[in-house]
Amino acid sequence: MARLLSIPAKWLREEAQAGRVPHLQAGGRFLFDPVAVEAALLNRARQGVPGVSREATEEVQP
Repeated sequence: MARLLSIPAKWLREEAQAGRVPHLQAGGRFLFDPVAVEAALLNRARQGVPGVSREATEEVQP
């Protein structure tokens, strides 16, 4: 998931643990819906939330 969005895996995991990125957790693994994560990050970037750059508002191509 992190590679798809070109973001550090550690950052994505920390955001998920903090409840700021939609995810499911199963057996210590984090599972992400790419569409939901992208939408959440785009929304945060548009609102000017720290930790998400405005560059993230560009659409990610699979």
